[in-house]
Amino acid sequence: MFALVVLLLTRTAHADNVATLIGQLEDSSDKVRLSAALNLTKLGDPKAILGLIKRLDSNNESSKNVRSAAAVGLGTLGNKVKGSQRDLAIKALRNAQANDPSEFVKVQAERALEKIGAGGGSTPTGTGGSIYVNVGPMSSKTGGPNDSKFRAMMVKVSTSTLSSRAPTMQQTWAGGAPTKAQLASKGFQGFYVDGTLNEVKVEKSGNTATISCKVSMLLASFPDKSVFGFLNGGAKVQGSASQRDIDLGSEDCVSAVIEDLIAKKIVPTIKSKVGQ
Repeated sequence: MFALVVLLLTRTAHADNVATLIGQLEDSSDKVRLSAALNLTKLGDPKAILGLIKRLDSNNESSKNVRSAAAVGLGTLGNKVKGSQRDLAIKALRNAQANDPSEFVKVQAERALEKIGAGGGSTPTGTGGSIYVNVGPMSSKTGGPNDSKFRAMMVKVSTSTLSSRAPTMQQTWAGGAPTKAQLASKGFQGFYVDGTLNEVKVEKSGNTATISCKVSMLLASFPDKSVFGFLNGGAKVQGSASQRDIDLGSEDCVSAVIEDLIAKKIVPTIKSKVGQ
C-alpha cells in the first residue's frame, strides 16, 4: 500500500564525519546547523555534546528548529557520558525548559531530561491526541554473522528518528509497556512499529563496492498489534571494496531506509490516524 523508496548514498568515515558535523554547528546557515545537529544525534558520538549545548542556548542560536534538534540530541547522548559533561547537558536542558522563548523547544528539553533520567517524573500525562509508539525488536533474514548487529541498529535508528521527527510521540512508559486500559486512562492512542531486513547484496567492481539493501516495515495498533500498514524500501551505498567499508556501508544502507520510511511514511500515517 506504500510506494518503494529508493535512495543512493555514499558513506564517509565516522570520525571524520563527526568532526565535520561539529564544525558545521557554527555555520552561518541555520539549515546547515540543523542538519548537523540531526546527523550528530544519529551518529550518537558523545564528542558532539558541547557543540549541542551551545546550539541549545537561545543567546547563541536564533533558530528554534536548531535549538529543538540540539535538545533532542542531548537527550540521546546524555546517557553516554558521566560527570561534568552530563551535568552540563542537564543544566542546559533545564535552562531551556524554563527560559527558552519557544514552547516547542521547552517541550523537547523536557522530554530530553526525562530520557536522561533527570526529569521531574516519567509518567506520561497525555490528552486525547497523545500518542504512544512501541518499537519492536526487528528481525533480519540475511543469515549472516551481522544479523544481531543489524537488528540492534534498526531499533536504535527507529527510536532516534521518531524522537527527532516526531518528538511529541511518547516511546517510554513508567513501569514498562502500557496496557490498553493504561493508555486509555491517560488519553493515549497506541501504535506498534516493527521491521525486517530482507536482503543485503554486495557487488564489487575493482576497488569499488555497491551495496544494496531491502527493508520492510509494518505499522499496527498497540497493544493488540492489529496491522494496518506495510512499507517496503530499498537503498544503495557506494564505497570502497574493503571489508570494513562494506560492513559500514551495509549499516548505512539499512539505516537510511529505516530513517526514510519512518520520517516520510510511518510518522505521517500515525498523525493521520489520530487526526493531527
